[in-house]
Amino acid sequence: MAGPPTVYEYYTDGGVSEGLKAEKRDFTLNKKVISLHSGSIHYFRVHPQYWRDRLRKLRAAGFVAVETYVPWNLHEPYDGVFDFGDGGEDMSPFLDIRTFLRIAKEEDLLAILRPGPYICAEWEFGGLPSWLLKDPTIKVRTNDAKYMAKVERYFNRLLPILKNYQFSTGEGPIIAFQVENEYGNTKEVDKETDIAHLVALKGMFEKAGLQELYFTSDTPSKGKEYGAIRGVLEVANFNVNASVELDILKTFQPDKAAMVMEFWTGWFDHWGESHHGMSLQDFKTVLEDILKYPSGVNFYMFHGGTTFGFMNGGNVYKSFPYFLPDISSYDYDAPLTEAGDYTEKYDATCELLEKYQKVALKKVDRPSETKKVAHPPLSSPHFIDWNTLLMQVNKQDIEILQQPVYMEQLKVNQGSGQNYGYIVYRKQNQPLNPGSTLKITGTIKGSAIVVVDNTLKSHPLNSIQDFHNFGYWCTEPANNTLDLQVQQSSTSTVDVIIENWSRNNYGKLSTDFNQCRGLEASQINIDGQTVEDFIIYALQFKGEWVNSLSGWSPTTNILEGPVFLKFTLEIDEPVDTFLDMRGWGKGIVFINGFNIGRYSSIGPIRTLFAPAPLFVKGPNQICVFEHFKSSAQLKFSDNLIFENAAETFNVDL
Repeated sequence: MAGPPTVYEYYTDGGVSEGLKAEKRDFTLNKKVISLHSGSIHYFRVHPQYWRDRLRKLRAAGFVAVETYVPWNLHEPYDGVFDFGDGGEDMSPFLDIRTFLRIAKEEDLLAILRPGPYICAEWEFGGLPSWLLKDPTIKVRTNDAKYMAKVERYFNRLLPILKNYQFSTGEGPIIAFQVENEYGNTKEVDKETDIAHLVALKGMFEKAGLQELYFTSDTPSKGKEYGAIRGVLEVANFNVNASVELDILKTFQPDKAAMVMEFWTGWFDHWGESHHGMSLQDFKTVLEDILKYPSGVNFYMFHGGTTFGFMNGGNVYKSFPYFLPDISSYDYDAPLTEAGDYTEKYDATCELLEKYQKVALKKVDRPSETKKVAHPPLSSPHFIDWNTLLMQVNKQDIEILQQPVYMEQLKVNQGSGQNYGYIVYRKQNQPLNPGSTLKITGTIKGSAIVVVDNTLKSHPLNSIQDFHNFGYWCTEPANNTLDLQVQQSSTSTVDVIIENWSRNNYGKLSTDFNQCRGLEASQINIDGQTVEDFIIYALQFKGEWVNSLSGWSPTTNILEGPVFLKFTLEIDEPVDTFLDMRGWGKGIVFINGFNIGRYSSIGPIRTLFAPAPLFVKGPNQICVFEHFKSSAQLKFSDNLIFENAAETFNVDL
């Protein structure tokens, strides 16, 4: 006997006459019953050299499909500039969605696509491009004409790509498309949701020739049908009370197959909070309740991966701390770890999916885990002090203005504004005297540190309670004054540095999507006087610029920040590793110019994942931009390290 067929052998046998349908109790694909078991893997959170490994591990667990979002802010990084893998940006290698879909098919997986334009995903601004914020009159995620014109231009580039990878055409793996994302959660008291927006997006899909199954997703008990479109399948998102949620879903569409598009297999973490997760027993209980209902299921996440660079999102709170950014690890306590390793949840998944699989399909051998290593610690780095670093900012990233403006309003990036990183407001020749203070009035859009004559004046961030002190978005006005610690009268250079720690990725349209970062006019005061005439630097930390830096000096000392340090790691074989950032303050890390993410002493995570493909045989440059105070060594680990922070803040997500 030849044995069971592959997914594609079974569902394409005799030719393809129709795609995925949900017309009865069971899903059918090409008129054959399918157990729709899928897992989320975001191609933009996994190094492309690991795409095949992660997809094969998905198939080996018994899944028949992979699900992914599509991040608009990466695929159109600047207004009218598109990138599908060849844009020359730091993240460009992660954006070849064609290759990802091709590999998925080669690994015998179908695909579910969620193109946005908004995706949430704990991703910076929910996947929306920050350059939309240049125009304060644009109303994102609505049928606003200005917003929809930008969406249509983007979709005119994206959707033709997806059209060519549809299952029904015989060209590719895609069997379903989501219209926007969790739109029911935009519902506000005494306001109707903008369903016309969803209908218009659906119309763009249809115009582009997308003919697979369309769906919308919400938590039935919360989002109800506020984000539903007539004639489009509704699916559910949750991690508790499976039968209750699925029963509610059935009342919405009694004659349709049930699907849980987001079975939350764990949870994500914010900086300063305790580490989240989902116990193995709860995971197994909820999953089996879903499968025996019966319902299709998509694991969110199957493999979370890493939010590299500055791409982490954040969440708005109704009370202190009012906003919290997400950590760079998107491990999610998922069945496959951030580094692609197997867990007890993976083993449980294999058992349960096999138990409830309605069709016998060819099994795939479980791939080996990738090698992990903890390199010996590095010491005696070279460094660039703050002023030397700032003096190397490219001329096109510098503007001279009378008053501060938000980073999105700068003319950098061919007029698109500054997306990510830090914006620096430098005031030269500022008279200071003993007792001089600096005050930032109003709300800080981001987090601030202050440097005077190349010396840090801000206090370190040691716990989430320090958000009450100078420099943060939630600081009370009375506390947003900083003693500049001047010993004698002088004429000084004062730098106010605002970090875009993240933009919110979720919430209500009327309050939570005005996400400009930096300061606006008249917010900086010294000794009671509004400061004017600034040199403004867009400190973007792009990889090419990081690699071009010069003026390094050796040191064996622990250095006060802000400072940029460079360590050299000699290796014979590139392997996966983790940087152990315990003992450091706050900052970002680069491997050979690539930004692997943020670290902070407030936890809960203490490591940064550094996948093998970022390294080369021989010398490798590891650079650290530290805000407050550097460590004496750069250490490594062969695994994730979480040390729980002291606080947990409840937010209704």
